[in-house]
Amino acid sequence: MGLQVPKISGAPRRVLRVALLGVTMLVLAGCSAADEHQIRNLAMPDRITEQGPYTYELWKWAWVAAMVTGVIVWGLIAYVVIKFRRRSDDEVPRQTRYNLPLEVFYTIAPVLMCIVFFFHTVRVQDIQTEITTPDVTVEVTGQQWSWTFNHGVGEENPDASGEPDDYAYDSYVYTSGDGSEIPTLVLPVDQRIQFNLRSPDVIHNFGVPSFLTRMDVIPGRINKLQVTPTVEGDYLGKCYELCGVYHSRMLFKVKVVSQADYEDYLTQLADAGNTAETPIIGGSDVTTQAGLESEEGSEE
Repeated sequence: MGLQVPKISGAPRRVLRVALLGVTMLVLAGCSAADEHQIRNLAMPDRITEQGPYTYELWKWAWVAAMVTGVIVWGLIAYVVIKFRRRSDDEVPRQTRYNLPLEVFYTIAPVLMCIVFFFHTVRVQDIQTEITTPDVTVEVTGQQWSWTFNHGVGEENPDASGEPDDYAYDSYVYTSGDGSEIPTLVLPVDQRIQFNLRSPDVIHNFGVPSFLTRMDVIPGRINKLQVTPTVEGDYLGKCYELCGVYHSRMLFKVKVVSQADYEDYLTQLADAGNTAETPIIGGSDVTTQAGLESEEGSEE
């Protein structure tokens, strides 16, 4: 005696099809304009830098590869289900120990896929981490639990290393956030921006979703990241590394503006008294929440 599988009659089948069609139409009808935009972007944010499209293309073609793989697997499953289905309750299928061509296929195919993915991932990574001569250098300090952005004033030395006594500018203006105020990073459009990333305490991560790239901020070293914003507008950034109790407060805003507006912004910071001869980068004994160097520090 074989396994007896209950059969679904014609009427229940039709009801099931109608129900599935109704659910599908309901889900599609519930998509808002924002949802449709996210679907077109494959859940990725809009690209606002020259480097962003490379990450998006890698993401898109990874989806294509995954779908092709899925179709092949689903096709093989359907083929086996249909071709080798039970035709009689008393039928015992022929037993096969192995299929050499199939085993070669599912061994070689994943290896080839990994090689292709590795090649394109390294290529995009090289583009995203490339360091060339910047147009503007911003010294960024990530501290528990906010950000400090130092903008250079005057002529830039693009060959500066960013180490003490070798900064790109002779003077700086800065803005810094704290537990009650989210700082804003203002950047000029169509300029290659270099971020020199520092931390005086723990590992943070500097990331702007619309840049489609991010980088760790590590104590004791300077990590450098370059992007070229191409679209003016307001965007959001945050820390992507769990860095302590108030990690969720490490938010910042990004505003991409024209060159004239950028220069006006630097003037406003200078008029507000936010000036320094060297970047505000914290220190090993920083105890203030803002992470700024202070002669008196804080006892809290």
